[in-house]
Amino acid sequence: MKYVIMIHSNPQPWGHPTGDYLPEFQALPAEQRDRLNADFEALLGELHERGELLGGEALGAPESSRLYRWNDAKPLVTDGPYSEAKEHLAGFFLIDVESRARAEEIAAQFIGPGETVELRPTMQLGEHD
Repeated sequence: MKYVIMIHSNPQPWGHPTGDYLPEFQALPAEQRDRLNADFEALLGELHERGELLGGEALGAPESSRLYRWNDAKPLVTDGPYSEAKEHLAGFFLIDVESRARAEEIAAQFIGPGETVELRPTMQLGEHD
């Protein structure tokens, strides 16, 4: 079963890892920040060794995005991001695991101070929920 773990964040200025730019993360003692970063790197290594981590990418600043909408029978292109958004998609990881319970176990380890993590299953073309 494939799942996407999406990291939502709103650091100012934008940068990666996004946690380094969030007040909640910056307020932690340096030793705790270092431990959280080391734990996350260890998690990524474990997932890679187990063959559960298929990939992932950090995303550029929301201001660099372009939005494409269908309008009057043609594409309408505007600068992003969605103006009403308080949090932005900062990056994602694609995992392949045996069960939803395992996906949830992994996703819970991706959360950091000031961030929101979304776990969503992928769908094959032609599948319906």
